Amino acid sequence: MKRNAKVAVAMGGSSAEREISIQSGTMILRALQSLGYDAKSIDYDERFVDAMRELKPDIVFNALHGPGGEDGHVQALLEYLSIAYTGSGVEAAALSMDKHLTKKLLAAEGLPTAAWDLFELSGGTLPLLPGSLDLPLVVKPRFEGSALGVVIVRTHEQWTTAMLNASKTYSEVLAEEFVDGREFTCGVLGEEALPIVEIVPNRDEFYTYEAKYQPGGSTHIVPARIDEDLAARMQMLALSAHRLIGLRDCSRTDFIVSRDNRPYILEINSLPGMTPTSLLPDAAAAVGISFEALVDRLVGYALERAETRDAA
Repeated sequence: MKRNAKVAVAMGGSSAEREISIQSGTMILRALQSLGYDAKSIDYDERFVDAMRELKPDIVFNALHGPGGEDGHVQALLEYLSIAYTGSGVEAAALSMDKHLTKKLLAAEGLPTAAWDLFELSGGTLPLLPGSLDLPLVVKPRFEGSALGVVIVRTHEQWTTAMLNASKTYSEVLAEEFVDGREFTCGVLGEEALPIVEIVPNRDEFYTYEAKYQPGGSTHIVPARIDEDLAARMQMLALSAHRLIGLRDCSRTDFIVSRDNRPYILEINSLPGMTPTSLLPDAAAAVGISFEALVDRLVGYALERAETRDAA
């Protein structure tokens, strides 16, 4: 069935990451077509359900990013339509998109994550700087991806500005203790941790949206310039987080490593990017898995689930 499979690549959508999703989806579509699949792209818009019913794909390759694609919504819709899809299921996707609940789970399991607090912005009164946390802090939306809305706050004035700006778009934000260190990421493919990638922003203070997606915005060093013990520690943490959240097929866990070599989990991505500047393909390439082979493997996981469901 595999190479005869009809694959719909879901991309676009209405989130702030629409353009990035289209970049990922376009690369995936080209890879699928070069592999011989009957593949077509489908925008995640008001016609999505009708398009699914007309196309009748064997599986959907989920290339959506941000709310709608990574938070369980499209997954629930595809479950309702009885269409298998790549990536994690409804509950795991929703949980990994919720930074607050993810951090609560990590902390409960003893996995390292920086101290944080959650703030409500929709009540009309902006929150005061928390007494339980010391400056500097990292402010980030509770539900968002690709470092959108993330700012580093170093002064009381910057806190007020950050809250004012965030309140225009978001109803809840996290304030997290700033850890001074180097940024890394570890992808998981199937049940295997990939090599650690070191992320060096070339123009920004941290791995911002622009650093992620603009050409030359960052440098990815793989394998990372760290000793084997630290690399193995982060791989173990990435696998533990992947299993704790209940993710499947692939994921990517982002880390900050402090100056004394302590890794802290920043967030867990249930749907890693597949653009020309994305990290998961770089990590896979480091162990000899080409972009096409990576796409083929993800399709294979979804097709296995489809065949299991049909046999039940």
